[in-house]
Amino acid sequence: MKSLLLTDECVIDLLKIDEVINAVESAFREKALGRVQMPCKVYLFYDSGDLRVMPCYLGSLGVSSVKVVNSHPRNREKGLPTVMATIILIDPETGFPKAIMGGTWITAMRTGAAGAIAAKYLARKDSRVAALIGAGMQARTQLMGLMQVMDSLQEIRVYDISPKAEKGFLKFFEENYGDRCEVIVAGSAREAVMDADIVVTTTPSRKPIVMDDWIGDGTHFNCMGADAPGKQELDPRILKRASKIVVDDVEQAVHGGEINVPISMGLMRREDIYAEIGEIVAGLKKGRESDDEITVFTSTGLAIQDAAAASLAYEKAVEKGLGLYIDLISEQLKG
Repeated sequence: MKSLLLTDECVIDLLKIDEVINAVESAFREKALGRVQMPCKVYLFYDSGDLRVMPCYLGSLGVSSVKVVNSHPRNREKGLPTVMATIILIDPETGFPKAIMGGTWITAMRTGAAGAIAAKYLARKDSRVAALIGAGMQARTQLMGLMQVMDSLQEIRVYDISPKAEKGFLKFFEENYGDRCEVIVAGSAREAVMDADIVVTTTPSRKPIVMDDWIGDGTHFNCMGADAPGKQELDPRILKRASKIVVDDVEQAVHGGEINVPISMGLMRREDIYAEIGEIVAGLKKGRESDDEITVFTSTGLAIQDAAAASLAYEKAVEKGLGLYIDLISEQLKG
């Protein structure tokens, strides 16, 4: 047996957003039905960022993986991605490393897929305007996901404190979606979110950047940036107004999601969480029920999302004969 080595460049060529959305949606469903093992993330905190280790096993799908991923917000200045990841895909029957692959694009894609799934179940079906706060790589895959599931979108607004990031996002938009709807670069976060139907936040902020008095009834939020203790992007008053606060995983959300700071300050309780997104996907709880309710999805990023996307990449690579097979385990140690 040999292990398959896949670079990020190879993974980029293999994964399509619609297929990743389907794979992640299946993983969410499996979690809600109690058919996964997924310990909470393990964190290492550095002066300049953090490192996380994320293992999981989807028993009914026969898929297991471990991901190591960083978050270093100042990496842009060094010419590096703010998020970089490596994924090991494991054979559950033997523990053999089936594949080692770049996980940076997988992380971006599976997070974009999670946002798409949340919008599918929680945003208004006739949503016309989506606002993106943050214009980095994650904003691009969030856009990809939204454009896949929301046919009604007519206007995309984007705001970032970095003009360079905004320029890069605009180029990506025009090349991929310029014929589908209009894009507007907002002068401020307030200008971006006013009267928007869907608001997506993808920043590493540790203080609110979207305020309650900017938001009208019926808005849906995808909060993707707050994925570690101390991070937050929304005014807690928005969360208090929300009819449904939906998380990807309760334990992770309480300690590191958009709700972690309000809970630590006593402004919210764990009991204020309405559901995990998998429960809605599986039909165990309802999604949006009226046009005027404010809904919030807070994403911390789950190992099962990585496993589902990595398994998809592996299967397609084997089918297409891509990647490099290596003897990671010495012959002297086998048998």
